[in-house]
Amino acid sequence: MARIQIDLPESFPVAVELPLYGIHINRGGHLDNAMLLSLVSEARDHFFNFYGYSDANTEGLVAFTADVAVQYISEGFYRDVMIIDMVASDLNKYGFDLVFRLTNKATGREVARGKYGLVFYDRAAKKIAPMPEAFRQKIT
Repeated sequence: MARIQIDLPESFPVAVELPLYGIHINRGGHLDNAMLLSLVSEARDHFFNFYGYSDANTEGLVAFTADVAVQYISEGFYRDVMIIDMVASDLNKYGFDLVFRLTNKATGREVARGKYGLVFYDRAAKKIAPMPEAFRQKIT
């Protein structure tokens, strides 16, 4: 069976620290896969804020998730603090990949890595829109 392999860049300009709460933990006693995406979504908000935007308003456009890929590396546990590193990559006309890595702050152990494929959408026109040039310049 083919496995997802996500290559990481050498550096990440944005890092967010988020703790794991009880709601993030599954019946197996570790970080739930759906809750991992919830944490990364929160960190995505921080990524846009770092550049002076929000994913709900980037130069009047909304950033939507087109696809997600995750590679689980190790377990995360209740009360662990995750460092979520993020960087934009593979920029294209309509969006980019937001590459992320979750690391346990206390141990440095990598928990997961992945990427969101994000595209920009014009709600008024109800269609995909080109990435705003001002945003593109900030993230490159």
